[in-house]
Amino acid sequence: MTRKIFLWLLATVLLTTVSLAHAQQPKVHRIGVILPGGPLYEAIDGLKVGLRELGMEEGKHLVLVIRDTKGEVKAAEEAARNFEREKINLIYAVATSVVTAAKGATATVPIVFGVGSDPVTGGLITSFAIPGGRLTGVHYLVRDLTAKRLEVLKEVLPKLSRVLTLYNPANRVAVESAKLGREEAKRLGLRFLERHVSSAEELHKRLQALKPGEADAFFYTPDALIVGQAQLVIDTARSKKLATMFHEPSLVAKGALASYGQNYYEVGRASAKYVQRVLNGAPTRDLRVETIENIELAINLQTAKQLGLIVPLELLARAHRVIK
Repeated sequence: MTRKIFLWLLATVLLTTVSLAHAQQPKVHRIGVILPGGPLYEAIDGLKVGLRELGMEEGKHLVLVIRDTKGEVKAAEEAARNFEREKINLIYAVATSVVTAAKGATATVPIVFGVGSDPVTGGLITSFAIPGGRLTGVHYLVRDLTAKRLEVLKEVLPKLSRVLTLYNPANRVAVESAKLGREEAKRLGLRFLERHVSSAEELHKRLQALKPGEADAFFYTPDALIVGQAQLVIDTARSKKLATMFHEPSLVAKGALASYGQNYYEVGRASAKYVQRVLNGAPTRDLRVETIENIELAINLQTAKQLGLIVPLELLARAHRVIK
């Protein structure tokens, strides 16, 4: 009898120990990430660092399941639907068209976003102060800097006369941005050459068909399709001796002539606190949307030299990042 009591007590202690060990293990959250690729991977790097700074380590506290849509809206919708079906804890989506697609394709999963256009006018949230739904996150300035970006390009290339831009006419933000670019080009006395593309394949064909002297520079109009293929644009433009103006400094490090805009890495890092709060139970509807306002000018002097260009010293003095 004594031996039976001992064995029972031992089993109870072991079971209690195992249960406590399981209880002490942190819950591993699954985060579905949807992005159009290209430089937006910088945002994912920033997100990981931001979460780590908040005590949430990848592999220990969370797992990121990444879906690169290559800028295709249908791919974003499919990824979002699958994530909700798989009962992922949260979706992190970057770029307005991707976030819009994710919202439309899901019904219950919370979404933390990084968007480069006004999320209120885009129908993603009710207001910056009180989002009011299952979406919240970070707003950065891409669309609103379109005119200023073109103005800076004119400063980089004083003799600029013809600017080429490519975008998907089905993308609302791209259409609005193209209008801003068109108006600014008129003010600056430039020809604003607009070419429409609806797929990565069509973009490739458009780029290959560019003729020498057709334009003086490529100008980025905010579009997930284009940003997802940014390296292709940069490489093709350089091979055709065409200057390039983008919106994100990491692209200058990869060969673009210049960029004027915001840092995706910092966008991702700023998004981390929203991901943490939502995973800890905070309602998205009450988490105020933050606008990042720090703007960077980056210039690649190596690319300028390859193109036979001399960047004005006055502009170099204003640049936040110069690649020599």
